[in-house]
Amino acid sequence: MAGWTGVGLAGVAGVLAVAAAPVGLAPDDPAADAERVVIAEGHVDIGPRFEDGAWVLRVRDDTVDPPVWRSLDDVVLHVTDLATVEVPEDEAFSFLGAPGDEVWLLPQAQEEGVLWPGWNTQDTEVATRVAREVTWSLHAVEGPGELALFLNGSFGEPEPVFDSREEFPQTSGVEVNTHVHGNWAFLEPGAYLLDIEMSARLDDGQQVSDRGTLRFFAGGGDPEAAFDTELIRHDPEPSGPAPDAAAQDPDPGEDGSTGGPVVLAIAVGVAGLVLVAVWLWWYRRARGREGSGHG
Repeated sequence: MAGWTGVGLAGVAGVLAVAAAPVGLAPDDPAADAERVVIAEGHVDIGPRFEDGAWVLRVRDDTVDPPVWRSLDDVVLHVTDLATVEVPEDEAFSFLGAPGDEVWLLPQAQEEGVLWPGWNTQDTEVATRVAREVTWSLHAVEGPGELALFLNGSFGEPEPVFDSREEFPQTSGVEVNTHVHGNWAFLEPGAYLLDIEMSARLDDGQQVSDRGTLRFFAGGGDPEAAFDTELIRHDPEPSGPAPDAAAQDPDPGEDGSTGGPVVLAIAVGVAGLVLVAVWLWWYRRARGREGSGHG
């Protein structure tokens, strides 16, 4: 079981130095051929890049030489049992559970034998074409437990980025040409699917966005099982004015008639016509009687 130094005061200075350092992205970092991989240790980043002029969301895999960009659908990030820690007594970490509870934590500071995922906006074209920052959105999380992604504050206090217990979507701004690491906490073992999106406004005013499923597997078992799990999106219906109920056809009654105000208006109109016809008949009849009386 790993210690808690990765999210405590001892790791803050080193983490800030690492997080601010460039990762040395090259413009010709290749996109990997489609193959499924499980990554359980070493460095990876989630981030946007341009491929053939299109904005895409990828996982940059630094565990191979040379590094490659992989499709989210081809990657499971494995949080092995080497990453388990116990929740400390500090009340600031109560969102992870009760003191002594076991959680699976990928720390902000790199630890040997444990996966070290971060996120970056250092793709050459992204860094030069994005107006100011990239918006990272979390739309949903599916898994056996809760997920919390947080940073170490200046004095060791946790600063939340995402929390699956909060309302979706959740967003975080990422400045261009930056590279960041955080603490990824999974409160139960099993497969986790994160519905994520990265979007931005380019210097020419164009809006770009890509969205996909980021897969983690915490604990023992077969991490490849996460490939067989699909995330069901529950996007809200497009917003807009509610339909005018008065303009909709009413439901028909048991006899097949529609009823309602329209039928009432028709009935009143018909009655009015009948009254007019009766009045005209009476008027003509009376005029005829007057004429015959003067003959």
